[in-house]
Amino acid sequence: MSAPPATPLGIGIAGLGTVGGGVMRLLAANAPLIAARAGRPLIVTAVSARDRARDRGFPLDHPTWHADPLDLVRDPRVDVVVELIGGAENPARALIEAALAAGKPVVTANKALLAQHGKSLAALAAAHDAPLAYEAAVAGGIPIIKTLREGLAGNQITAISGILNGTCNYILTTMRERGTPFADVLADAQRLGYAEADPSADIDGLDTAHKLAILAALAFGQPVDLAAVHVEGIRAIDALDIAYATELGYRIKLLGIARLIDGKIEARVHPTMLPAEAPLAMVEGVYNAVLAVGDQVGRVLLEGRGAGAGPTASAVAADLIDIARGRFTPVWGHDASASMTPTPPAPIGAHIGPYYLRLMVADQPGVIADITAGLRDNGVSLEAMLQRGRSRNAAVPVVLVTHETPEHAMRAAVSQIQKLPTVLEAPTVIRIEPG
Repeated sequence: MSAPPATPLGIGIAGLGTVGGGVMRLLAANAPLIAARAGRPLIVTAVSARDRARDRGFPLDHPTWHADPLDLVRDPRVDVVVELIGGAENPARALIEAALAAGKPVVTANKALLAQHGKSLAALAAAHDAPLAYEAAVAGGIPIIKTLREGLAGNQITAISGILNGTCNYILTTMRERGTPFADVLADAQRLGYAEADPSADIDGLDTAHKLAILAALAFGQPVDLAAVHVEGIRAIDALDIAYATELGYRIKLLGIARLIDGKIEARVHPTMLPAEAPLAMVEGVYNAVLAVGDQVGRVLLEGRGAGAGPTASAVAADLIDIARGRFTPVWGHDASASMTPTPPAPIGAHIGPYYLRLMVADQPGVIADITAGLRDNGVSLEAMLQRGRSRNAAVPVVLVTHETPEHAMRAAVSQIQKLPTVLEAPTVIRIEPG
């Protein structure tokens, strides 16, 4: 006698943009495969979006349409709510909170909401024994959330870093390959659809900061205050810096970096010089990569597409399959009732490392002596110096690479140096990491 057919998992999707449409297409295209892996069919029973009349390139004949996304929570045919609206506040926040309060599982790709409200959402999920899954919120199709919560669960994670924004990685890669100015490459990225019309969240580092806050919370077992993450973007990176980096044997990447240092969490986002042979340095174009370091496993590197309909929908589908199978892990990977001692943030001024410094100076006697005096006065040791060109009528670049030094000392040195009358532009300072 054959077993009765498995009960389908009813899915309600809020948001039918790029990712929502990708989820709809993936669930239809790979339905038999997904059903086999989930142990039952996954059926989209209801949807909610702003414009019902819009042609999205796929049929919406069978799912129930709800103008109000909160109706997905009340719909008895919806077993799990997929939030793909975006944004850190309502309606996305209200939808997730209502679903968790009703005990309904939630799958989301909303990095901003998790970075800003992850602590309260985790508490709500635990209180109502409702899964909150978010593989799609960080690095698109790279399964880094599952890796940290499950695959590396037996490890003390000591550091995590990564290229978490494909727009910035595309811009920096193209600037290096073509020698093209930042503004021109940004315009090209917008034309190709790699950058938004307003690219501020990407190029100013906020998108990476949201993702880093989530990864650091998972890595270290507790929410990370987004306000404590030091954030710098890539607007100030010049093609000249990229050329000098290449000459010195480095590549410039926008990295998110989080580490446990002396009982504190250091979390920072900024342009970083990496040795050209370092694994993260070789990740190019729109690709993302995450490097985690565990006390038992050592270094683990994951690389793949960090955005787009297909990769992000793939991550959503993975969460849905877990929920269909009854597999889920606490939001931050540990029992919410466990006693956790809050870990204070490490201020950026306490960071220690080498630095790249580029100055545009007047070409006249005594300039180098004045610059090196500024470094000496603040205890900054010089490893290398490059000086190219001579011009009595224009600024010339002087590039310095320091030995390891505290951030506060480097800042003091730069503050002293930029007051020199021979320094004609604001200095460019880029931190150097070993990779």
